[in-house]
Amino acid sequence: STDLPENDYVSQTICHRLYDANVATKVAQFILLGVGGAKLMDEIGFNPDVYHLNEAHAISSAFYLLNKFKSVEKVKEHLVFTTHTPEEAGNEKHDIYLCHKMSYFCGLSIDEVRKLTGTHDDQFNHSLTALRFARKANGVSALHGVVSREMWGKYTGICDIISITNAQNWKYWADKQLYGFKDSGNDFGFDDRKKYLKKRAFEIIADQTGKIFDPNVLTIVWARRFAGYKRADMLTYDMERFEKLLSNTKYPVQIVWAGKPYPFDYPAIGTFNNLVHLSKKYKNVAVLIGYELGLSKRLKQASDIWLNNPRVPREASGTSGMTAAMNGAVNFSTDDGWIPEFVDHGNNGFVVPKADYANMHTHEQDQYDLDTTYDILEKQILPLYYDNFDTWRQIMKNGMRDVRFQFDSNRMAHEYYDLMYKS
Repeated sequence: STDLPENDYVSQTICHRLYDANVATKVAQFILLGVGGAKLMDEIGFNPDVYHLNEAHAISSAFYLLNKFKSVEKVKEHLVFTTHTPEEAGNEKHDIYLCHKMSYFCGLSIDEVRKLTGTHDDQFNHSLTALRFARKANGVSALHGVVSREMWGKYTGICDIISITNAQNWKYWADKQLYGFKDSGNDFGFDDRKKYLKKRAFEIIADQTGKIFDPNVLTIVWARRFAGYKRADMLTYDMERFEKLLSNTKYPVQIVWAGKPYPFDYPAIGTFNNLVHLSKKYKNVAVLIGYELGLSKRLKQASDIWLNNPRVPREASGTSGMTAAMNGAVNFSTDDGWIPEFVDHGNNGFVVPKADYANMHTHEQDQYDLDTTYDILEKQILPLYYDNFDTWRQIMKNGMRDVRFQFDSNRMAHEYYDLMYKS
């Protein structure tokens, strides 16, 4: 934090907001993270073999390291980079003159910066510079690696981009009792534990909304960051089918939404608010606030279906489904991010088959995904849950088994060490 009495007032405010709309404040945060982070290593006498940038927000460190190592080639020996999104908003650009005025480039002139980074206009591209200063980069799923290579491949001088798929900490997220019942083959204990986890989470729903959810009813949860491409409200694109789903007495459902939009993403804020208003019409729909780690864990434990429907191929990875599977939730997703590496349709989860998205307009893609999602829900998932629960339980267990090692953070850490740091 810069909120220290020895700093002037403006400097004290740099870290007051994680997401600040003021461009100069954002650049100052980037300098603090990048130059400040690298300088801190020197101040404490620590000499890293590798500096690993997650996103390009800290690429100002490369200019600090350039002063330290005296050449771009030497900087490259010490720098690796992970890109976490193909979204334009996540790959930021800023006015090169503003960055220079704020000492972002650690004493280099604008002409020197242009020459070193290959910048030809007045927009300094953080991610492109990171790809040119790093010795190696990675996307965060196999598909994201492909998308990143296509996205950045037209630029000269960039490093190789490999794939290291994201993961989650099993020890933190998994319900150990549920795994114990799974591993011992105690189906009664397994079912009872899952029902208890649902009841416990439904107390939060009752506290926030006054609605009483039934632990015997299939519960669909959509919970993560609200962003346009993630299509939180996709099920509501067809209100006739939405209401039919909610009023189905043979195969009843409950739906929970939770998450947070970016503070200045007004369309996403509008989506959240619209869902809140819509939920007031239905006793079996809830929208929850306060989506932090605690609520996230409870919802994953309560979920029967963890719904994920980003527009392919705009999801770099996604990780909420990993932690949901660690709690016996069954993933149902479009085939994006980490999902192609995990879901075996009908065996450990359910997936919307890819269409020829590249040749579709957005509304055509949305319509295909919407129709297919409802078809799979109505014709496969609901009958299986209510009419053949033994098979459903096995799908839950298969997901718990498959996610445990392939998508545990230990695997990811080893891959970063072997593929990025050592190489």
